[in-house]
Amino acid sequence: MRIGVVSDTHNQSRNVSEIIRIFNEEEVDHVVHTGDITTAKTLELFSRLNAPLSGVFGNNDVEVDSLKSVASLYNFQFQQPPLYLDFNDRRLVVVHDPRELNSSLTRNVDVALHGHTHRLHVEQRDGFTIFNPGECAGHMKGLNAVGIVDLALIRTSLLKF
Repeated sequence: MRIGVVSDTHNQSRNVSEIIRIFNEEEVDHVVHTGDITTAKTLELFSRLNAPLSGVFGNNDVEVDSLKSVASLYNFQFQQPPLYLDFNDRRLVVVHDPRELNSSLTRNVDVALHGHTHRLHVEQRDGFTIFNPGECAGHMKGLNAVGIVDLALIRTSLLKF
């Protein structure tokens, strides 16, 4: 199973359209957003994904009621962090801010996903992988990225656009 990972889209609709194209082309099985969508209009764009969407709210998601309404409308699973997801005997924890990743949250997980920093972060720690694909809301072509986690191998990859 392959999980698409995106973070900090910050209302950049042009980039979100490209992210959707990438994930659909890559035929990921599920997409996880690690927060800072910013507006309901941006979240609504993700309805064009060919895969289910789950995620957490970030510190810039101040329109939580509107975001929850759109999430409900499109059957997206969104909540305040942490969010635990189980796929094929693999457990993931999703937060926005990496400072939330303490030992009680990461106990018995295979992968911890976060955003917030806009920086690539791949780390092996105490038997699990931490991953943030980094910046995806920038204006410089080729410097934005999303990620994929192959859960069979617990291997991460970066897709730049």
